Amino acid sequence: MGWEPYVGLAPFPLPTTLSQLILHYHRDFDGMVSAAILARILRGQGEQDIRYRHINYDQKRNWDEFGEGERFAIVDFHFHPRCEYWFDHHPTTFLSEELRAAYQPSERWAWDEASPSCPPLILRHAAEYWGYQAPERFVEMAYWSDIIDAATFKDVDQAIFGDDPALRIMRSLTVAPNPNWTDELTGALSGGTLDKVAARADVEKAYARAARNRDRALEQFPSTVLWKRGSVLFFDAASSKVRRERFAPFYHHPELSYAVGVIPTRAGFHITCGENPWNQPKNGVHVGELLGKYGGGGHRAVGGANPPSQAAALAQGEEVAEFLVAHMAANAS
Repeated sequence: MGWEPYVGLAPFPLPTTLSQLILHYHRDFDGMVSAAILARILRGQGEQDIRYRHINYDQKRNWDEFGEGERFAIVDFHFHPRCEYWFDHHPTTFLSEELRAAYQPSERWAWDEASPSCPPLILRHAAEYWGYQAPERFVEMAYWSDIIDAATFKDVDQAIFGDDPALRIMRSLTVAPNPNWTDELTGALSGGTLDKVAARADVEKAYARAARNRDRALEQFPSTVLWKRGSVLFFDAASSKVRRERFAPFYHHPELSYAVGVIPTRAGFHITCGENPWNQPKNGVHVGELLGKYGGGGHRAVGGANPPSQAAALAQGEEVAEFLVAHMAANAS
């Protein structure tokens, strides 16, 4: 399959009860690259039967029973004590104090909330514990994963109109032709380069469609705004007739510090909340922790939650936006 030779220490012992390993990953660029890299490393260590399976925040319900009857790993998502391997960088990764107490750094588990994304954490860990020397293609993927997941684009134009292979793949994910497409692309990333994956016919087709959607979303965004107070904006893009663009609020309103909105998902409706990367608040809140109060999570600057209904998403989203308005007013210099 074109794998480069594995460079590392002697393989560590593998469990003998089950052979297949299910590799769960958060369904975004960061999670996909994390799974692609870890799968490549583990195959070099003797794990031959690995299956990719995407995961999202609505799957953390009944977390105690998650993965029963299977060997599994998780990357870029919540900690689970039955994981064979686990790597994450989210500060809200532990769903309870009991789970936090169960975590101990080890050869197979690592958490670093200071890491902008998960792939660099995996590469550092693999180098330290398994002697893994990352090929340049994985170093490049980790570089772009940091930019994409931490939203450290040089400006809003790069974030919205950037044409680099990683950014083309990122945008194509917004119009995945089927729910399992990301599993296929993750496998392709594990064995290929960003250039090669971005040049796939299905990725090019999805990107072209996503770019059209982006342009339409920028046109439609002003009509979704429910209100703007100070440096906080609240919008409703839950309608299936409305296209969505993550950075549209900051493209149209560069003076914003926060944007909160409601968008649809395959499973229901989602609250999205984020800082403006190009106009960060001086005394901001931890967005992931704030959304954690609504059953979600995320990072310091961005987070989300999945309420049970559209009405609940709108009500809770507005609560989040109003909290930010009050916070910004109370902390104005």
